[in-house]
Amino acid sequence: MYRIGVTEPHPDIPQILIEDLGRQPYGAALAIQRDRHEALVASRAEGGGPMSILLVEHDPPVVTVTPRPGVAEHLLVDESRLAAMGIELAPTDRGGDITYHGPGQLVVYPILDLNRLGLRIHPYLRLLEEAVLRTLSSFGLEGIRDECATGVWLPGETEDAPTRKICAMGVRLSRWCSMHGLALNVDPDLSHFDLIVPCGLAGRPVTSLRRELGADAPSMPDVRERLVEQLVVLLEEEHRRHLAE
Repeated sequence: MYRIGVTEPHPDIPQILIEDLGRQPYGAALAIQRDRHEALVASRAEGGGPMSILLVEHDPPVVTVTPRPGVAEHLLVDESRLAAMGIELAPTDRGGDITYHGPGQLVVYPILDLNRLGLRIHPYLRLLEEAVLRTLSSFGLEGIRDECATGVWLPGETEDAPTRKICAMGVRLSRWCSMHGLALNVDPDLSHFDLIVPCGLAGRPVTSLRRELGADAPSMPDVRERLVEQLVVLLEEEHRRHLAE
């Protein structure tokens, strides 16, 4: 359990519970998200309860598709091909486009009351990106942002090469409490991304910590620990700023 802001208990300082769900099917993890979200919204009647950061690797692997028009066209194979490969196809209510989740990818679902933290949607997305950027930097990779596409990227290997996506993001806000979040590629099966147009961005390759760092790539537990640490630090900073206003 992390307490944001100060070391002494204080009724105005929110708590964040870190829950490692291990490997879970997408539907099971989504049900947990919805349960935590419902509880967080309900807790407002009593001043607000703990928030959550859920950590998971989705197994079996899954392709998730938003209802936005045209997104289904970014699935490059039919559902029977996915099934033959042991990959699920699931609708999702997050923002964004189509994406892939599977073992070796760290998926982080922050269930946060953005009103209590003093955050709005765009600063929240930038905070998630910053946590990933700091995590990558701690392992020797310098990520970048793309002004036209949410997420975290690595520069092209040559001046003319496209940037490579290492972390996808897609969130949903309901009553100003967040769901869904980010997916950082630690060591997934990158060939599975060839089944889709990732995030609807054609010609933009996908990479991972393992592909970039080889034998020097960190383990999943190391990445989990480092990313949670950065998220908590940034949320603490943001909440302190909010309280000072």
